Amino acid sequence: MDIEVLGLVAGGITSVAMMPQLIKVIKEKNTEDISVVMLLVLITGLSLWVWYGILQNELPIILSNSFSVLVNITLLICCMMFKKKS
Repeated sequence: MDIEVLGLVAGGITSVAMMPQLIKVIKEKNTEDISVVMLLVLITGLSLWVWYGILQNELPIILSNSFSVLVNITLLICCMMFKKKS
């Protein structure tokens, strides 16, 4: 198996891991149990992976982590939009 294909498959699988959570949040409009701090740390780490992928010219790392950044930023935006007012 080509190493780049393996990287793309692995990256694709891990990239979609947060999609069920995002879909649930959008459907229920409830982010009560989502940690904003966890999302901020995750987005920071994923962004650093994108940067690393760019520096190393590694397309699987760039694509999978860029998609993950977008999914998690969308989730963060949902957290801000659906936040319950006390």
